[in-house]
Amino acid sequence: MAVVKVYSTPSCPYCEILKQFLYEKGVKFEVIDASDNEEAQNYIFEKTGKMTAPVIEIDDEIVVGFDKAKIMKLLNLKD
Repeated sequence: MAVVKVYSTPSCPYCEILKQFLYEKGVKFEVIDASDNEEAQNYIFEKTGKMTAPVIEIDDEIVVGFDKAKIMKLLNLKD
């Protein structure tokens, strides 16, 4: 099973949509609150060149935003 990390902030509606989607698909994931976590913020910027949320890391792949099609492909999920 893939290692999944979700970098999010409490005020981000797309973060909540992403987490709900993963939960409904039965995907186990770790949530990292980047709102006051400088290390997480630096990591996101290093990997994406942006300060944005959500960012999902699936094994070594980074997905910026809730890109459902890409996330489903990386996790081998079916509709």
